[in-house]
Amino acid sequence: MRRAHIFLAMVLLSCQPITLFAAPGGTKLSGKVTLSGAPAKPKPLDLSKEPACVQMHAANPLFPESLIVGPGNSVRNVVVYISEGAPYPGPVPSTPVIFDQQGCQYTTHVLAFRAGQEVKISNSDPLSHNVHPLAKANREWNKIQPARTPPFSYAYENEEFIPVKCNLHPWMLGYFAVLRTPYFAVTGEDGSFTLPDLPPGLYTITAWHETLGTQSREIEINYSGEPQTLNFTFTAKP
Repeated sequence: MRRAHIFLAMVLLSCQPITLFAAPGGTKLSGKVTLSGAPAKPKPLDLSKEPACVQMHAANPLFPESLIVGPGNSVRNVVVYISEGAPYPGPVPSTPVIFDQQGCQYTTHVLAFRAGQEVKISNSDPLSHNVHPLAKANREWNKIQPARTPPFSYAYENEEFIPVKCNLHPWMLGYFAVLRTPYFAVTGEDGSFTLPDLPPGLYTITAWHETLGTQSREIEINYSGEPQTLNFTFTAKP
């Protein structure tokens, strides 16, 4: 009877799904996002609704961040992530990400983080803001945040790219990139990204930009562990 119980337990265990975690030391996938064509020349933002903001930027005008093109036509603020084939994501980080308002703008234009991870929203300006993320797959909310008040936190359940605006200052615009996968990066000034520690497998890598749209490419990560490269090129819109 005891052998029968052991055999039954082994059968039941063999039927359970096995979850694989990405182990450090996998393959590094890196690349660059560039723009083909010439972007439109940006115009300074109109801050006249808030005299304090006009004074802050009297010498250094604010420009839109909807498309920032750097050296070699590199594109900044592109979210690159695994959209299909990602390993089990593992636990959500307990450390919150920071979304600050300073100088009448968001200090991070595109903030990427995990679904379920806390976003700590702060106001470093000497004036009030009204934070209003325009979520659709998650709950939409807005909250006034006076100057010199403590930060507040929020977490999103569903994957979504969420525009964030300030109801008091119409030129302020940012984005929350809420992702389930831990494999993501936001391109910096040189348009580059790195997704480290990828285990072997077939993946769909997606590049998202707020005005240029999205592109997706398939790539197979082999067993060699050698670094691999994947580049994206967007076309400038008229």
